[in-house]
Amino acid sequence: MRHSVSAIRVLSFAILATATLVGTSGCFKRGAKGDYALAPEMRPLEVPPDLNAPGNNPSAQIPVLASQAAKPAPSTPAANAGGFTVPGSKEDVFGKVGTALESIDGVKIASKAQLLGSYDVGYEGSDFLVRVVGVEAGVYVSAVDPRGLPATGPAPTKLLGELKAKLAP
Repeated sequence: MRHSVSAIRVLSFAILATATLVGTSGCFKRGAKGDYALAPEMRPLEVPPDLNAPGNNPSAQIPVLASQAAKPAPSTPAANAGGFTVPGSKEDVFGKVGTALESIDGVKIASKAQLLGSYDVGYEGSDFLVRVVGVEAGVYVSAVDPRGLPATGPAPTKLLGELKAKLAP
């Protein structure tokens, strides 16, 4: 009998301790009102007042995206030394550029990628890309160096001049 009385005391002490812990933790408090009664992910986001609106500060204005800015007037081939424009479709001009490159002495075509619109060429000791890109006015043919910048050296400039003469309508 002594064993069962001690087990009842331990059990009653455990129940009393659990009830006290639950009652003081706040998990089951009644009468919680407002947004604090919601789960944390359901509560509304609190934004500090100074972050709600940009105000009249000019430095807080949203800049105009390049795609929304007014488009510049199309450049003429003479005004742009980095390339020239040819009328036609990209596919047709890409083929004509390949034929023209093959006919120019000293040009070595290392590779070509029609989907990218580029020829990897070597000419007079320089390696660069000849790019063919579709634009509104037709197709833009240019030379690009390995860094992705316009190739402005003597060899790319000379090659573009020869290509322009061969592709001119």
